[in-house]
Amino acid sequence: MAGDPPKSQHDGAPAGRVVFVGHSTVLVEMDGVRLLTDPLLRGRVAHLRRQVPAVDMDVCADPTAVLISHLHHDHLDLPSLRTLGRDTPLIVPRGAGAWLQGKGFTSITELGVGESAQIGSVEVTAMPADHDGARATRAVRAEAIGYLIAGSSSVYFAGDTGLFDEMEGMAPGLDIAFLPVAGWGPTLGPGHMDPHEAARAAALIKPRLAVPIHWGTLLPVGLASRHRGALGEPPRRFAEHVRRLAPDVEVRILEPGAALGLAGG
Repeated sequence: MAGDPPKSQHDGAPAGRVVFVGHSTVLVEMDGVRLLTDPLLRGRVAHLRRQVPAVDMDVCADPTAVLISHLHHDHLDLPSLRTLGRDTPLIVPRGAGAWLQGKGFTSITELGVGESAQIGSVEVTAMPADHDGARATRAVRAEAIGYLIAGSSSVYFAGDTGLFDEMEGMAPGLDIAFLPVAGWGPTLGPGHMDPHEAARAAALIKPRLAVPIHWGTLLPVGLASRHRGALGEPPRRFAEHVRRLAPDVEVRILEPGAALGLAGG
């Protein structure tokens, strides 16, 4: 089910909403706070090219803080962070702060699993993830994490992760879980979930709503002609598996750029 079209915060947007910008970039607006996850705002990063319309920068502008799940280039994109501004507050995995300071960023908070930061009236807590979070060059290492965002609504952003048993009961009463259901190409490496594994995660976490992410946005250069037509398959397969494995969980498939209102906002 598609979400509502996004609106700028200046043109009558609801007080609480989430926007799936694409890949693992999600805007969470809640209680006057604007949080942007893993911003990838360019049309191309390394060998990956965006296959959907360009990012609406009005949606992503002026975040209260940016949440980085890990250091891979499609999740921590330095040019995208510079576009947002070097003074934008960054919440990052423990171990990444000094490296980012060396790149010119001035407002950095490191979190380890279980640690929290208060951003306005919203609390952000680092959650475990099963994924190799090191930079591809191995210039810096930091554990991969997800985030629990708690205010008038509760939102779990998984980042990149494989399925792990501790997902069960880790966020009771959760309103929305953003779960990765694919990769950025025709194959899926370790530390990721396919649609069936993501549905098993939804059955463990038991959110009110599950929104698939990490799909339909990027493909390696040269593969678009063969694989673009299948970009929409992972979330549909995820929804089918959830209906069987977690029938009490509602799935909302948001196309890149689409928004969904938060009931508590």
